[in-house]
Amino acid sequence: VQLQACGGGLVQAGGSLRLSCAASGRTFSKYVMAWFRQAPGKEREFVAGIRWSGGVTYYADSVKGRFTISRDNAKNTVYLQMNSLKPEDTAVYYCAARSVPLIRTAVYEYDYWGQGTQVTVSS
Repeated sequence: VQLQACGGGLVQAGGSLRLSCAASGRTFSKYVMAWFRQAPGKEREFVAGIRWSGGVTYYADSVKGRFTISRDNAKNTVYLQMNSLKPEDTAVYYCAARSVPLIRTAVYEYDYWGQGTQVTVSS
């Protein structure tokens, strides 16, 4: 399984970014895809997850109402639309996949990881 994340960048507080994660190497219909983030000096934390089949989603409280996770089955791609960005959203964002169709928030629950993409929100 290969996960390729992109879409990070520098944005002012209140702005928006959309991250993409292209998945390849497997049939993902029974997978859960998720976004995590890691700020300097902090542990990696769960941001949002989506069950590939059925589209069930789950969000961390810190991003609920501002971020939206979605998937495009035809493109095998998962997106994270981030609106109303805050400086505290600054982190390296990672996409991840687990081969069990239940959304979990712990890092160790995920089998596959993409490379990170930097998101920086200036105040």
